[in-house]
Amino acid sequence: MPDETMTEQGLGVDGDAFYQMLMNAHEGLSKEESDALNMRLVLLMANHIGSLDALSEIIDGASDMPQNKV
Repeated sequence: MPDETMTEQGLGVDGDAFYQMLMNAHEGLSKEESDALNMRLVLLMANHIGSLDALSEIIDGASDMPQNKV
């Protein structure tokens, strides 16, 4: 299971706004376009985080998380 801190609401009240922005960005895209957008987002966010240790922890946590826990 992922560390509790990884699944806490780090965005606080802005979490819903971020989710809406993400859904809006995917609106009207094909599955392939949506997958490509997700890959670009992952790479940009990884670059922004900039810590291999943090990224490793995030990948491990996401891999261990049940698929319906988002």
